[in-house]
Amino acid sequence: MGKNSKISRRSFIKSVSAGSAGLLILPSGTLFGQTAPSNKLNVALIGTWGRAEAHYEGLKNENVVALCDVDEDHLAFAAKVFPNAKCYADWRQCLEQKDIDAVVCCTPDSTHAFIGVWAMNRGYHLYLEKPCGLSVEEVRLVRETYLKNKGKLAVQHGTQRHAKPNFNRIRELIHDGAIGELQSVCAWGDRQLRKPGYPAAAGDPPASLNYDLWIGPSPYHPYNPEYFSGQSGMNCLQWNMYWDFGAGQVGDMGSHTMDIAWNAIDAQLPVSASATGEAYNPEVTPVELTMTFNLPANDWRPAIEANWYQGGAMPASPRECVDLSKIDHGAMFKGSKGHLICSFDDRLILPSDDNADMTYYKPRSQEELIEPMGNFQQEWIDACKGNLKTTCDLEYGGNKMEMMLLGLVAYRVGKELEYDGAAGRVTNSDEANELLKRSYRPGWALNG
Repeated sequence: MGKNSKISRRSFIKSVSAGSAGLLILPSGTLFGQTAPSNKLNVALIGTWGRAEAHYEGLKNENVVALCDVDEDHLAFAAKVFPNAKCYADWRQCLEQKDIDAVVCCTPDSTHAFIGVWAMNRGYHLYLEKPCGLSVEEVRLVRETYLKNKGKLAVQHGTQRHAKPNFNRIRELIHDGAIGELQSVCAWGDRQLRKPGYPAAAGDPPASLNYDLWIGPSPYHPYNPEYFSGQSGMNCLQWNMYWDFGAGQVGDMGSHTMDIAWNAIDAQLPVSASATGEAYNPEVTPVELTMTFNLPANDWRPAIEANWYQGGAMPASPRECVDLSKIDHGAMFKGSKGHLICSFDDRLILPSDDNADMTYYKPRSQEELIEPMGNFQQEWIDACKGNLKTTCDLEYGGNKMEMMLLGLVAYRVGKELEYDGAAGRVTNSDEANELLKRSYRPGWALNG
């Protein structure tokens, strides 16, 4: 355990925990929808500030029985909303609480895979904020652990933009042949966060912060208030560009924007990956980056190329009159008869030439449209109590993130990688295979 893992303000814990004495505790692992649909989930919220605040409203309808955060001030903030919850600084201690049924993980990215695997190993339903890991090895273990528990647990990968109706419309257009046979797809994001390297040591952590637990399994870096200087919900931008704490924009907006494409193309793992970008910085992930993947054919489309662009790198527009740079995060599908260009909320079809009449395409009737998924968080809550099925489970999300993180390895190695997805091995580079995993500080177990 990290030192000082228990909250030091004993009076705070005593006052917060006192309200739990009369709480109705339901047995962990109960499949609520098959026993008593009116029952509430007993939820542990790990990471209680920032992104976690987006979960508050939905969780108010459940029993939040545990709160965990490395910052006492953040715990106190959440305890005002969930006063009956027990409080922890160390998520490993939190996960040993016996009445937990489900976990919502909103911690920094460097502990996502750890908490996800530990939670599923204990039989807890899981909402895991993206990305589900920072290395290929982590993502594969998260997916493997989920698949071992499939049919027992409801899981959701936190790419909440997936709930936008535009995702369904794009999938329908691609599958129904609005641009002909699919030939390639790309996605991009134009966020640019330039940092020279890890901030130098500056002062001491505030008394409320257990900095050692914040570092967690990552290599140690001295405290600097810059890591914590962002506003709630956006503070991840203060640390996720550093290799030891995040995966840069590949793991941040790349998780969301590539999801537009991934939802439509029914892809599995790539057979190769290559990447180019700005000069490699051993401390900071790249801003400008282009990644290319070759995806095998499936039962409705041929093998295709998928590309990711970021930090100012962009695909070529199919028409001079269309300025793709006006879409800060978007995707483009190329087919035999045209292009589909889209953002999270909008879409545009460009036939391949001015004479195209689109008579080959028959739109769906209203009755044939894909049903809206509704609230992304609520879908997971309902799945925990019912059929356990979610739209963005950790097989779907894990495959996408494995591809994206493999692209970062290709960038670091500087060559096209041939990939055996079944084995999780690069077949033409020993150096790349070493980069499929990351190093942890002593005392931190990924599979616990």
